[in-house]
Amino acid sequence: MLEIRQLNKSYGAHRALTDLNLQVPEAGIFGLLGPNGAGKTTLIRIINQIIEQDSGEVILDSQPLSVEAIRKIGYLPEERGLYKKMGVWDQLIYFARIKGLTASEAKQRVNHWLEKFEIASWKNKKIEDLSKGMAQKIQFIATVIHAPRVLILDEPFSGFDPVNAAILKNEILELKKAGTTILLSTHRMESVELLCDQVAMIHKSRKILDGSIREIKSRFRPLEIRASLSQLNQELPAAWKIEASEEGKVDLLLPLNGQSPNQLLRELMNFGEVISFQERFPSMEEIFIQQVNASGHA
Repeated sequence: MLEIRQLNKSYGAHRALTDLNLQVPEAGIFGLLGPNGAGKTTLIRIINQIIEQDSGEVILDSQPLSVEAIRKIGYLPEERGLYKKMGVWDQLIYFARIKGLTASEAKQRVNHWLEKFEIASWKNKKIEDLSKGMAQKIQFIATVIHAPRVLILDEPFSGFDPVNAAILKNEILELKKAGTTILLSTHRMESVELLCDQVAMIHKSRKILDGSIREIKSRFRPLEIRASLSQLNQELPAAWKIEASEEGKVDLLLPLNGQSPNQLLRELMNFGEVISFQERFPSMEEIFIQQVNASGHA
């Protein structure tokens, strides 16, 4: 659906993107990760033709990105862009019309989304009278009102409380199910693990890792093993940690320390009857921190 080929961008002596290649599959959620200043926002602005690349291509639907193709894209920027003095209804109608909807289509879709979010009573309020979270909902509606084929979300959960963040996550998953291709830029690693099918990590203008969540986790050796014993028959090694203990069961956290899981299991069996033994793979947050540190701090 969306392909980035050998993209380069510099601001004077500063390299913002260096030979960046990405393939964003259709009807999936692609996570774009990286510390501040990595180049994520530059990439998003190039895709939206807000700025131009120095070299390289952005391909959408197998064609070089054009001005006409921008109408297929919905973009929710981290810095929101609503007109504060304008009413909710007028503002959403305005955004729908500039995205090519007819007046009747615009009214139908605005009504649909206001009712879907149970905020129809806000239609005559001005943006400046809304809370940050309420304004975020209006911004999200403005982004998806034209049913874009590609949806770019830059820190979409900023400003939302946990309840409304969960509502937004459900909407994102519904859009994916309906066939929307979603590019998600966020620092919330729990959202990445919950939502994304594939991710790419960018650091210091370069891609340092990409692949599906499952593939990436499989590349990294488990850090620890969680295990349970029915009882202990001797004192544990100092590096083994007891997480919980109750009658007939002891829960342990065991570092691998260069051993294979099978080697550790054989050693564990000397200390009692093993009830459970499970590898604990690193979280995406742990992988992210490890990769950024390995490639040098920003």
